[in-house]
Amino acid sequence: MANYDFDRMIDRRGSGALKTDALKERYGNADLLPMWVADMDFATPPFIIDALRKRIEHPIFGYTIEPEDYWPTVQEWILSHHGWKTEREWLRYIPGIVKGIGMVINAFLKPDEKVIIQPPVYHPFRLVPEGNHREVVFNPLTENPDGSYSMDFENLEAVCDEKCRLLILSNPHNPAGILWDAQTLRRLASFCHSRGIIVISDEIHCDMALWGLRHIPFASVSPEAAACSITFQAPSKTFNIAGIVSSYSIVPNPELRKVFYSYLKANEFDEAPIFAPIATIAAFREGEEWRRQMLSYVEGNIEYVISYCKDKIPAIKALRPQASFLVWLDCRGLGLSHSELVDLFVQKAGLALNDGAMFGHAGSGFMRLNVGCPRSTVVTAMERLRAAIEENIF
Repeated sequence: MANYDFDRMIDRRGSGALKTDALKERYGNADLLPMWVADMDFATPPFIIDALRKRIEHPIFGYTIEPEDYWPTVQEWILSHHGWKTEREWLRYIPGIVKGIGMVINAFLKPDEKVIIQPPVYHPFRLVPEGNHREVVFNPLTENPDGSYSMDFENLEAVCDEKCRLLILSNPHNPAGILWDAQTLRRLASFCHSRGIIVISDEIHCDMALWGLRHIPFASVSPEAAACSITFQAPSKTFNIAGIVSSYSIVPNPELRKVFYSYLKANEFDEAPIFAPIATIAAFREGEEWRRQMLSYVEGNIEYVISYCKDKIPAIKALRPQASFLVWLDCRGLGLSHSELVDLFVQKAGLALNDGAMFGHAGSGFMRLNVGCPRSTVVTAMERLRAAIEENIF
């Protein structure tokens, strides 16, 4: 069994990486420690690189067809990891999950129909509908006393009207790392199905459940969920191949499938580029041990952040995620305005995190920290943050 090295520092500057090479444009300082964009600083697994290298050695990069084992490999992974048996006709390639959201909007929604989101939540859930000139309806999550979140079904009932046609679900939730339980998902499915609302379930982090927990696919919880859902998944977050666009959709309902997949086919959006199936097959066939070791390492990083905050920066509370490598930091105890908080992280501590306010008004006073990186980077970040707080606040 191979032991993978997650402590290895890799300089991504100059590689075109958004995380490093957009710092000057986004934050005004190219020298910040980048812990924002949701990809990891670990080397892509060697078996994926080997599979890609083997194809690259062939000197012709012409038009391609999907490998015969592409979709059976995806189906087997979904079944073995999530207990969900899918049919071949349910699956199609899509050129990115955020792009897929836009495609669903344009395939199904009339200009006057609305999209429901549940902030604080991944900001493209708001930006994509607004960019496509659809009204966004907010159904904020309820913050619990322990810092976790629950869905607010009473509010959902109140804000939903006959023009609400689509709800975008973050499952697992970004930025809070929530693994939604089956009861919650069934209740949401019942609500949406009874009102003719389509649910996009963004499950990009589904293979990154932590602490021995399990992700539950939305469409698997009930017949109603299967009937009203369009699920998006990908190996990209788990195996650090976001630049190889490898997303796919899963649509059990034949009526939804006919509309959406006809739209994809008419615009040739469902044709996977040459490297996506190769990387996906390698990840799902050979990646389980790498995935387990990576998750264990990420759990260690999360534990470090939680313990550090508790012991040395008690004014900041780190919410323990149930999935993914993103840690939601509650910084309200610092007593700063949100602009002062951003200034503390960027100007005083030299850190580039995601500003919590981008996830909605409920994210004000929060920051999102990416710990998908070597432990030494996490240690440096926390020490910088503590020093900045001690020098400028306490």
